[in-house]
Amino acid sequence: MRTILGFMLGLFVVLSIAMYYYGGAVETVNRTPASLGQTWYLCAITALTIGYGDVVPTTAFGRIDAVLLGLIGLLFIGLITAAAVRGVQEAAHGAAPHNQ
Repeated sequence: MRTILGFMLGLFVVLSIAMYYYGGAVETVNRTPASLGQTWYLCAITALTIGYGDVVPTTAFGRIDAVLLGLIGLLFIGLITAAAVRGVQEAAHGAAPHNQ
């Protein structure tokens, strides 16, 4: 599980860097190129599937990158949720009284 989550986090970082250099991220208020911080924000908001729309990609690569970031976010959240549910189930199973 750690390996999968680590791989997905690494892929998020790579896609975020690619978004900064090739995604054409811009602020929608004044249509200026997004800073590195704004691009990381765009990638995080996209991966969390929130998508405020205040920073957007403008190239075809950036749009594909955003879709991939959204998919990674869904998978990441799903895996963390599954691990938490399993942990609760195992804790409940371990705390159940033993019938003898």
